[in-house]
Amino acid sequence: MHVDWDALCAEAHALGFDAIGAAPAEPSRYGTQFRTWLALGRNGPMTWLERDPERRIDPRLVHPTARSVIVVAMRHDLPPAGPMPEDVPRGRIASYAVGEDYHEIMTPRLRALAEHIGDPLARAYVDTGPVLERSAAEAAGLGWIGRNCNLIVPGQGSFTFLGVMLSSLETPAPRQVTISCGRCTACLAACPTGALTGPNQMDARRCISTLTIETRGMLAETDRPLLADWVYGCDLCQEACPWNRKAAGTREPAMKALADRLYPSLDELLALDAAAFSSRFRRSAIKRTKREGLARNAAVVLGNSAHKDAAAVLEQHQAHDLPVVRAHVAWALGRHRAGGVLRRMRSREQDAGVTAEIDKALLGIR
Repeated sequence: MHVDWDALCAEAHALGFDAIGAAPAEPSRYGTQFRTWLALGRNGPMTWLERDPERRIDPRLVHPTARSVIVVAMRHDLPPAGPMPEDVPRGRIASYAVGEDYHEIMTPRLRALAEHIGDPLARAYVDTGPVLERSAAEAAGLGWIGRNCNLIVPGQGSFTFLGVMLSSLETPAPRQVTISCGRCTACLAACPTGALTGPNQMDARRCISTLTIETRGMLAETDRPLLADWVYGCDLCQEACPWNRKAAGTREPAMKALADRLYPSLDELLALDAAAFSSRFRRSAIKRTKREGLARNAAVVLGNSAHKDAAAVLEQHQAHDLPVVRAHVAWALGRHRAGGVLRRMRSREQDAGVTAEIDKALLGIR
């Protein structure tokens, strides 16, 4: 049985998706590259990618009767155009996370699309299933995977979410996208950490998004300065991409930036207790980093900040209830050469790990 493709496209756009395409349910052409990437450990803390990688490469191992992989795209908000306010120390959040949680917006709509085609066996995923989404999107003709490893959709750029549906129904042959990055290497030059090790090659262990979101507990001391002012994610390789210069913003109201997520106050992020964190980020992708991770990142960004009030804000949070956060506060105070604050902090600290960070910070400013 074939899908009524024109009707499906119309329904997808009515549901708020900006693009739709489909490809045969076949193994990804990036299978060998994916296996090598995992073997080199370049997935870093994202260890779930190592579980049965063949299922990610071949959709038929996930859905044995699958004939088609249908992919939809939805634009999210663009990075803010204006400069960061300088009233108080603030941090940056990746543009995809400034609105409501994309999982909660897209998943019910993708399931509605699955119901529309009348395939009771269809499986819908929004960044949650064993699927190589960008590979599937490229095969479906939505765009191409750029040198920064993001999918670039012609006319829309890469500030886009993807959803994937595995279906037992047949779809038309995918259209071919012949555009590419050409000779452009702007994204590679823009990456401050060297995470983009070459065209279409990413070492996630170095990526600011991985460091701020997926890395739990202590950040390596050499990684902390790399965060610069990012408390959650990073947009730099996408901001540098020429295909994003004229990218259209989202048409979905829920994807628009919320005021408390555009350049959030670092003092406020550190002050959030468990209940306040849950309330503020309940419908946000930011909840993935958990309260400890976000507060840790805020402390690190304060250590990187040249704002005149950065050290004073850190001093206010020297007794933070989470040891991991206190440890990074100590490092950040050392960056601001706040020896007096560190010595007072040292006199009452009971956690050995935090004490070690304080001692290291004091040693660095002698």
